[in-house]
Amino acid sequence: MRRLLFGVLFAFMVACEPAAVMRTPVVWMDWPAQVIAERQFTVRLVVPRRCARIESFNPSPHADTSAVTFAPYFLADRDGMGCVTAQSVDVLVDLNNLDTTGLAPGLASDFARTYEMRGATQPSGTWSELYWTARAFGGVVVYPAVPPPSAPIRNAAGWVQLQVDTAGCARIRPAGLYGRGALMVLEDQADTVGLSGAFVRGYLHYPAAPVCGEAQVFHLVTRE
Repeated sequence: MRRLLFGVLFAFMVACEPAAVMRTPVVWMDWPAQVIAERQFTVRLVVPRRCARIESFNPSPHADTSAVTFAPYFLADRDGMGCVTAQSVDVLVDLNNLDTTGLAPGLASDFARTYEMRGATQPSGTWSELYWTARAFGGVVVYPAVPPPSAPIRNAAGWVQLQVDTAGCARIRPAGLYGRGALMVLEDQADTVGLSGAFVRGYLHYPAAPVCGEAQVFHLVTRE
């Protein structure tokens, strides 16, 4: 009986062992350009997978009076830690990243105004907690009532790679994502210089005519 009681107690202690919190940067983000005040909205997030036995993922959104910030993290089994401490963000964004979503909290507004959309990154290229910061990805316009009718537009930003097919059509994809589903046709097929590895800002929309056979395209606004 004592041995059984000890076994149950040990199992309970293991189950209660806190999981490791492993932060991860936002590589790509896209979200609706316009939302209604106090209503949650869905944000697409691409983040690097961490080298560990992952238990769960939390996009960890937070809103204040001027911005929405996503500071995502994984909860992982502590036995699987330690294999990424020497790697940089530049290495990790080239792995098979996680394509997921997060729910942004409803934003207060008594008039039409813009909130900034931010994502956690580490400009120094280290995973150290000392270097995490929030980078501006773009903005979202919040209306106190139904926004004016417009074509469906999603603002988008993040690190991308350029891909040109055999027909000469230029597309971008969020860093670390592969497959046709990750590709977005560029609206301006001539403006492709310096896009691979760049941080871009723009929006996804439906132009009057398809580009490279695609109805939805990415309109590039800035690159860094």
